[in-house]
Amino acid sequence: MRVVKIGITGGIGSGKTFVAGLLARRGIPVYSTDAAAKRLMKDSESIRRQLKAVVGDEVYRADGSLNKELLSDYLFADSSHARKVNAIVHPVVRRDFLCWASAQAVPVVAMECAILYESGFDQLVDEVLLVVAPESVRIRRTMARDGLSEAQVRARVSAQMKDEERVSRAKYVIHNDGVSDVGTEVDRVLSRIMGCGAAKD
Repeated sequence: MRVVKIGITGGIGSGKTFVAGLLARRGIPVYSTDAAAKRLMKDSESIRRQLKAVVGDEVYRADGSLNKELLSDYLFADSSHARKVNAIVHPVVRRDFLCWASAQAVPVVAMECAILYESGFDQLVDEVLLVVAPESVRIRRTMARDGLSEAQVRARVSAQMKDEERVSRAKYVIHNDGVSDVGTEVDRVLSRIMGCGAAKD
């Protein structure tokens, strides 16, 4: 059976996780790359070995847990550091996702990934479902969720890929602006994706 893989992405505060939850409630297994990366940075011997070589042995504490503060300091010290860490973590997440997807006995699975295009993970999925919302809404949501100032959230928004670029690359767009019926939009998109999947089979 061919498994159709959907990538869910969007900027900070757009509501990716909300839409992922709607898919999960509709029986579609959802893989979170953020949760997977955290798990694999703790459990993968390959990642542990390479991170120690790049960041230093102290990146893991004596009890084996990840020293998140030290890693964060390393990441923000130089723009090239994030690329080095991503080059270590992303290939392992990629293999983990493909293994996970192949083990699902369902016709459709999904991957939630904030940096779907930036990481190249869009190459792992058949369709991309982009979640968008007005910037003012995204900022308000993120401030309330994370306890950040408006300036902090705006800095994070500006560091991400612009919605215009994402929209130009995504086939399906969900509007999560607090007004649109997101559930109906999700059902409409799923109907189109599953119809296309059936046609391809």
